[in-house]
Amino acid sequence: MSMKKIAKRVMPLSLIVGLRFLGLFIVLSVISQYVLQMPGGTPLLAGIALGGYALTQAFLQVPFGTMSDKFGRRKTIFIGLLIFALGSVIAALADNAYMLILGRLLQGAGAIGSVVTAMISDQVREDERAHAMAIMGMVIAMSFAISMIFGPIIAGVLSVSAIFWMTASMSLLAIVILYTAVPEPPRITHLYSQEEAKIKHVFKDKDLVKMYITFLFHSSTMAMAFFMIPIIMREQFDMSTLEFWKVYLPAVIFGILAMAPAAIFGEKYGKGKEVFLVSIVCIALSFILMGFSSSVVVFAIGAILFFIGFNMFEPLLQSFVSKFAKVHQKGAALGVANTFAYIGIFVGGVVAGALYGSFGKEGVSIFVIVATILWFLWILKMRNPALRATLFLDFDEYDKERLSQLKEIEGLNDYYINTTEQIIVIKYDSAITDEQKLQDIMRRR
Repeated sequence: MSMKKIAKRVMPLSLIVGLRFLGLFIVLSVISQYVLQMPGGTPLLAGIALGGYALTQAFLQVPFGTMSDKFGRRKTIFIGLLIFALGSVIAALADNAYMLILGRLLQGAGAIGSVVTAMISDQVREDERAHAMAIMGMVIAMSFAISMIFGPIIAGVLSVSAIFWMTASMSLLAIVILYTAVPEPPRITHLYSQEEAKIKHVFKDKDLVKMYITFLFHSSTMAMAFFMIPIIMREQFDMSTLEFWKVYLPAVIFGILAMAPAAIFGEKYGKGKEVFLVSIVCIALSFILMGFSSSVVVFAIGAILFFIGFNMFEPLLQSFVSKFAKVHQKGAALGVANTFAYIGIFVGGVVAGALYGSFGKEGVSIFVIVATILWFLWILKMRNPALRATLFLDFDEYDKERLSQLKEIEGLNDYYINTTEQIIVIKYDSAITDEQKLQDIMRRR
């Protein structure tokens, strides 16, 4: 399938997830300093308000992902978008930190991130998934860029409350797109026992587990960065909210530019592990510069480095989880991955608030630097994701009735039938078995 056709197929879903992320991102650039200005606002409450939505996301990612596997992606996404809209309205009406936190918790309860990603992966073949995920990643990156630049401007000209009213409207727009532009996913037949379908099986793959922990580190550093950046700009450099764009704009531009090389080296050249290691080094350096500098220029360079390191992960994280997961566990596996991510956001926000209140920006930075060292060592032990290969066999030349003969093949990860596209899909470890062997077994006699 051409890139143009892939884009046409996945763009509506990418817009849905982009609108939702825009609604979440657009307050990140201002919410910590906003809560500190509320009556009774404290650094800890600011951290909870920043990461509170992630707590309910963490609890509900797996139930939403599993529900989508059983009852359908579209219905699950619809329910999640309605809940998100309700949370946005409550946050818009909030006149104290506790009501704002309640709204953020409800925003997070619409935990559809893994469901949308699973639906996108349903729409395209395994070998096209990197392109599809890259398209979704670019839409999310654009949402991120828009939110970082315009969030502070809207908050400065109107109010933070106006931002939440906008997010409620965007959620309703996403529902319209869901029912008018999103195609039905293909019909897939998979062969597995009821025992294999249980959620515990998404923890049996060591590669998947490593990705889950990577999601945790990635998101927790993000929360800590977004806690620190607006507070430092306001309190240390005496910048108004309307001036935040001077730091965010170059950081966002460099972050977006870093995504394409990361996707190319990670997917096309099989260097995902190396991309991750470079990203972690960038994040560690960013907190050294942001946490220990008294110069606004050096601070801005630190923010740019953070955005580069953070964004280099984006095109690869969801794609690798989809690659490692079995087809009938895809929604659940992405749900688990996103659960770890949202736990990281909540913990990161709370820890940043507590550390900042007691030890200032230096305490937050030291904590992140230690975490990135552990993260670096964790990734060093990760197996190369490029070893996971996928074989596509059409019905004309290959016999789907022979699938049962694959059960004893060492290195076989998954197999299923895509009835809509008339193909057999086999996922295997290329270091253990080879494509020719699988083709010989499946070929019509």
